Amino acid sequence: MFNSVVIAVALMIVLCLCRLNVVISLFISAVVGGLLSGMDITKIVSVFGKNIVDGAEVALSYALLGGFAALISYSGITDYLVNKIIKGIKAENSKLSRVKVKIIIVIALLVLSIMSQNLIPVHIAFIPIVIPPLVSLFNELQIDRRQIALIIGFGLCWPYVLIPFGFGQIFHQIIQNGFEKAHHPIEIGMVWKAMVIPSIGYIVGLAIGLYYYRKPRRYTEHKTEKAENITQLKPYVLGVTIVAIIVTFVVQMLTDSMIFGALAGVLVFFISRAYKWKELDDQFIEGIKIMSFIGVVILTANGFAGVMNETGDINKLVHGLSDITGNNKLLSIILMYIIGLVVTLGIGSSFATIPIISALFVPLGDQLGLSTMALIALIGTASALGDSGSPASDSTLGPTAGLDIDGQHDHIRDTCIPNFIFYNVPLIIFGTIAAMIL
Repeated sequence: MFNSVVIAVALMIVLCLCRLNVVISLFISAVVGGLLSGMDITKIVSVFGKNIVDGAEVALSYALLGGFAALISYSGITDYLVNKIIKGIKAENSKLSRVKVKIIIVIALLVLSIMSQNLIPVHIAFIPIVIPPLVSLFNELQIDRRQIALIIGFGLCWPYVLIPFGFGQIFHQIIQNGFEKAHHPIEIGMVWKAMVIPSIGYIVGLAIGLYYYRKPRRYTEHKTEKAENITQLKPYVLGVTIVAIIVTFVVQMLTDSMIFGALAGVLVFFISRAYKWKELDDQFIEGIKIMSFIGVVILTANGFAGVMNETGDINKLVHGLSDITGNNKLLSIILMYIIGLVVTLGIGSSFATIPIISALFVPLGDQLGLSTMALIALIGTASALGDSGSPASDSTLGPTAGLDIDGQHDHIRDTCIPNFIFYNVPLIIFGTIAAMIL
C-alpha cells in the first residue's frame, strides 16, 4: 500500500535535487499527492489556494525586511567595514591573522543568528543585511560557504528548540497546546528540560560540520563598483542608518509586527533625504526581490501542507506504525521520528508540524508507556527534524538568499544537504536517547 504523503514529499525532494525550482516542485508534488489520495484536481486547487493565505503575513514581512536590508547595505556601512578588514588581512599577510578573522567570523555569525531568535527576534531578516557584504571577505579567506550555511542554520534552529524566549517561547507554547488538545496537559516549563538532550544533537552536528568543511574553497570574486569606491562614510548617512535600525527594532517590539517595523525603518531613510528618492526606490525594490522568493516558497509550502493534511494519509501513516512495530519501544520511537522528518521536510515548518503529529503521537506514546518528559522530547524532536534541510524551510532559504548573492552557492547541494546530514542525524540519535531514558 502506498502513502500519498510519503510519495509527495519524496517527489518534491527528488525534483529539487534535479534542480527544478522549489516552488514548481512543491506545486507538482501537491498535485501528485492529492491525486494519489483520491482527490480531484478541482479540490486540490481549492485547498491549495485557501491554505496559501496562512503564510501571507510572513511572506510580506520578509519582502519588506529585504527592502529595508537593501537600504542599509546601500548606505555602505557593511561594505566599508569589510573592505577595512580585507585590507588589514592583506597588510599583515600572515596565516595567524587569517585564522583570527575566521574565528571571529564564526563566533560573530553564531551569536548573531542565535540572537535573531530570542534577544532580537528578527529571524532571517538579518541575513540580507549582514551576509552579502561579507561574501567578498569569505572569498578572500577561502571559507567554504557550506560552513556559513551550517552556522546560520544552527542559530536559526537550536535556540527555539531549547530556549523558551522569542521564537522558542512560541515553539514551546505550540507543543503545550498540542498536548492539551490530545488531553495530556503539561506545564510549559517542562518543555525546555525535556529538550536539553535532543538539543545536544545540534551542537554535535555543528562541531562535526565545521571540521568537515574546514578546507579552503575557492570562489570567483565579482568586484562591484560600489564596493571599490567606498573609502569613507558620511557622518549623516551613518547617523540615519543607526536611527533606522533602532526605529525598526522599537516599532517591531511595540507592535509585535515585522511588517510595521520594516516600514518604519524604510520611512526613516526616505524622510531623511540622505539620498534621492529615486535611488532609494531602486534599492528598495532590489531588496524586495531578494527576499520575495522566500515569501513565495513559504506561500507555496502552506498550500502543499494544506493538501497533505486534506489527504488524511498522515493519520494512516501513523496508525500503520503500530502494525509494523507492535510494542517495540525503540523501533516505534525511531519510526515516529522518521514520520516527523517526512512531514516537516514537505511542509518546511517545524512549528506547523507540531499540531499535526502531537494529536497522533501522544496517544501512541501513552500506549507504549512513555513518560510525559519522554513524550515531550519525542514531539519536540520529531517536529524539529526536517526544518534543517527542507528545501521549503526559511532556515535553509534564508542562508541561501545571502550566500548565493553572486550565484556560487547552490540551495540544495550547499545549504539543504549539509544541514540535513549534520543536524538531522544527530537529532535522531540524541532524541532517541532522550525518549528512551526520560
